[in-house]
Amino acid sequence: MSGAAELPLFVAIPVAILLVLGAGLSLAGSIGLLRLKSFYERVHAPTIGTSYGLGSVLLASMIFFSVLQTRLVVHEVLIGILVVVTTPVTLMLVTRAALHRDRLEGNPEVPPPLSRPPEQD
Repeated sequence: MSGAAELPLFVAIPVAILLVLGAGLSLAGSIGLLRLKSFYERVHAPTIGTSYGLGSVLLASMIFFSVLQTRLVVHEVLIGILVVVTTPVTLMLVTRAALHRDRLEGNPEVPPPLSRPPEQD
């Protein structure tokens, strides 16, 4: 990468820490995906890893390129907003579809739908 060797140490250390943190969070989400037993447990771990892991990497990228180009680089903010908005929505849709399918199939491990409280007159 051109110019990366000219990065001051007081910027390189936080960028490196953020990159390692982001990679670690993403790795934890991936391990959670592999180790957890049921679909409903597995669906949560990667979304946390994606949101916070990617957030750390995007912050590191913003700092790195802002210092190298001597101007504020905020392209990553749009990426971060889109990830933060779409990841939970996708999680909810996939989980609700699986819950609906499991209830139709009569899976005994799935809780029954919540019943409405009786209306008072």
